[in-house]
Amino acid sequence: MSFAIASNVVNRSSDETTLQQMLDAIGRDRNTSFIVYDGNLKSEAEPCRDALYNTRQQIFDSSRKPVVLLPGGNDWASCSSSQAGGYDPVERLDFIRQSFFADSNSLGQTPMSVIRESDVARFRPFRENVRWQTNGIAFIGLNAPAPNNHYLTAGGRNGEFEDRSVANAFWLEHAVETARRTDMRAVVVILQGDPDFTRYERRDRFAWLRFSRGDTSRDGFLELKRSLVKAAESFRGPMIVIHGSDTPIVKGFRIDQPLRNDKGTVVANLTRIEVGLKNPRTQWLEVESDLSWRPPFRVRVRDVTVRPNAQAQGSPPASAPAASSVPSVENGAPGPSSFFQEMQPVQQHPAPAPASDGAASNATPQMPPLLNPNPPPTVPPILNAPSNPITPASGASNKADGQ
Repeated sequence: MSFAIASNVVNRSSDETTLQQMLDAIGRDRNTSFIVYDGNLKSEAEPCRDALYNTRQQIFDSSRKPVVLLPGGNDWASCSSSQAGGYDPVERLDFIRQSFFADSNSLGQTPMSVIRESDVARFRPFRENVRWQTNGIAFIGLNAPAPNNHYLTAGGRNGEFEDRSVANAFWLEHAVETARRTDMRAVVVILQGDPDFTRYERRDRFAWLRFSRGDTSRDGFLELKRSLVKAAESFRGPMIVIHGSDTPIVKGFRIDQPLRNDKGTVVANLTRIEVGLKNPRTQWLEVESDLSWRPPFRVRVRDVTVRPNAQAQGSPPASAPAASSVPSVENGAPGPSSFFQEMQPVQQHPAPAPASDGAASNATPQMPPLLNPNPPPTVPPILNAPSNPITPASGASNKADGQ
């Protein structure tokens, strides 16, 4: 199975064509099962008008692949700014819920069924929190936006934040327990905001007092990180947390194990994939999985490219990896990709030299087989120490790394 992660594609109305092209390109990729759009369907400066949301919803609904949309900070939390029109963020979030999450289906021409938290009577408003299962993997989508999970320091009760924190904690626990009881092999949690896992706070007997102190240093993701620790301890199998980055990352993503429990010990079965594409308007992240692989996941950056002959005929662009991001396949072994098993990062293979410019410009890149149930013993061993960095691929990887 393979799925796509995209976000931050649209910054102005002229980028709507870019979003359409990206969805069309991913839709032509036969191996991609679905798309997760991880927040920010608009820029922070764009006015949060009804018409803007309606137009972009139509674009998502035109996708050939199912699209699961997760709200980002620009989509509702920042709508109170003057440049965004001075809207009430809570009212805008309710509008998004009614517009994009009206039923138990994803967006797209061929939507897939999802389960929404609004099915639980106590959490009827939280339609954006979703879960679904496929190929032995449980997926969980949460509304946890940047910056700082929309924690406000104004006096009085921070109602929106507190209610959503309770809803997110319940949904994560409920989804993980369902995954455990249905014998899912792995759990993938996706959110938009950066939880800042390096910020570690032990439990405080009087932590509840912080809600009334207006503490500007208050960690808005504190409850979520504690819920993730609890979920990982309950599930015990591999858990992946995917979220956006506030700044671009050289490779386009980062894989590590930064979360700790109350004792300061690294949560060994939880891995973070932080997505920071250099050019999110023309790039998306592909996550491939086969539970028979050892290790079972791999990640790579894909580029949206337009073939000259297709562009001349007015056809949608094709989605193809850059020459440096296509895994080589020798004797059935996957090539240069970022791998992890039982949530442990491993080193990359050296990449073969890219094709000549002429060949690359005139030929459609051929995708290698994604499933490799019996990799040969030449696959490099897994690094057992979470602190070991991922060694970037040499040679052809430079293009994907933006070097």
